[in-house]
Amino acid sequence: MTQNDEGDARARFEALVQSFSADLYRYAFWLCRNRDTAEELVQETFLRAWRSIDNLRDEKAAKGWLFTIVRREHARLYERKRLDMLDDPDFERVPGARGYDTSTEAFVLRRALAELPEDYREPLVLQVIGGYTAEEIGQMLGISAGAVMTRLFRARKKMRELLEGDAEASAEVKK
Repeated sequence: MTQNDEGDARARFEALVQSFSADLYRYAFWLCRNRDTAEELVQETFLRAWRSIDNLRDEKAAKGWLFTIVRREHARLYERKRLDMLDDPDFERVPGARGYDTSTEAFVLRRALAELPEDYREPLVLQVIGGYTAEEIGQMLGISAGAVMTRLFRARKKMRELLEGDAEASAEVKK
């Protein structure tokens, strides 16, 4: 690699870090619910991205490529050891969580999201946080776009059930 090629690779890499650090961290945090682990996942993601920066041909695919690396790095953690999970993470301290909503409704929504099975939660988080299409999510998760749509439908249905259950419980308490 010539000095010019290395400079181009460095500039491409710095642009990736600048553009996607916050999104990758939020996604990593949703996956592991631990700030330190999320930071490690993002660092490992960028390390792997740097090593393979020459393989990235289409800059438009960079975000999906990086999200896939985060997801795989997260899976590798569980191959090695079982991490402690937080039941109620403190999202106020999450970098990039601008305008964090501390209302009761937001708390109930986050709690319901945490209760979703991972097969439903992950596509929903990828769609909401990452802004991915069903096709892109399917590529990341290794499933068809139709399966993604089914999981998203079921995730929303389950969220409605969980949220309506909380509304009914709140109404009972007020009686």
